[in-house]
Amino acid sequence: MLIKCKSKGSAVLVQLMGELDHHSAKEVKDQLELYLRDSNVKDLILDFEQLRFMDSSGIGVLIGRYNTLKKRNGQMAVVNVNKQVDKIMTISGLYRIIKKIS
Repeated sequence: MLIKCKSKGSAVLVQLMGELDHHSAKEVKDQLELYLRDSNVKDLILDFEQLRFMDSSGIGVLIGRYNTLKKRNGQMAVVNVNKQVDKIMTISGLYRIIKKIS
């Protein structure tokens, strides 16, 4: 898993490249937590353009970071979601709490 981050003001854009599964979930969680340590960060945008796969471990990572942002009155969004990941996001109900930006 490769992770790139850009921050601008109170927003952080994170590109995830590879697979978000039980092998990489802890690494991704830890890296996102580092970005969210700054209490000024209110919004997190995840770019899934190069995310090939996500399983239930990835869902857990997203929900945990959503809960952190919710406490700050922040928001979470995803962009560039492929069909496979979009299906996981839809079936799991994540789009009820995480905005999909087209």
